[in-house]
Amino acid sequence: MTIVRFDELQAVPWKNGLGITREIAVAPTGASMDAFLWRVSIADVDTASPFSRFPGIDRTIVLLEGDGFTMTLDGTRTHALTVPCEPFAFPGEASVAVALAGGATRDFNLMVRRGAATGAVEVLRGARAIDAAGAVLVHVAAGTGVIDGVTCTRGDSALRPGRIALDEGAVALVVRIA
Repeated sequence: MTIVRFDELQAVPWKNGLGITREIAVAPTGASMDAFLWRVSIADVDTASPFSRFPGIDRTIVLLEGDGFTMTLDGTRTHALTVPCEPFAFPGEASVAVALAGGATRDFNLMVRRGAATGAVEVLRGARAIDAAGAVLVHVAAGTGVIDGVTCTRGDSALRPGRIALDEGAVALVVRIA
């Protein structure tokens, strides 16, 4: 198990250069945007910039902070990403326009190469303890918890976690890849 603290993540431009993202983990390690099997990152959205396109990638986005935004996919379908910690899945090749609901937001992103793997984000809320063996990553979205004996706070992630104990008011995102 490895703990990744948010303040240790390097901010880099989005694939389209219109925003900032921080990669938490990628498989295989060091894989480029064209070669990853799966990737987990945190992005800051502070303008109505379109999302980068990722053909052949299944994406799941989760609002972490801020008022959120409305996504318009391929000019026809809309989704309001305005409730924190409610995952929304969409195809990476979709053209996604964004209308901010307020100010800047921060979101959690899972990307998985379609046909090679599948991925899901499970949301855990409140005081509870679980065995997360088999998960590739746990991200503490709110509050605090103890992951394999290490105290983690909002923004921290654990790669290949085992036992998770969340405090009252905590929210964790559990990423599983098959």
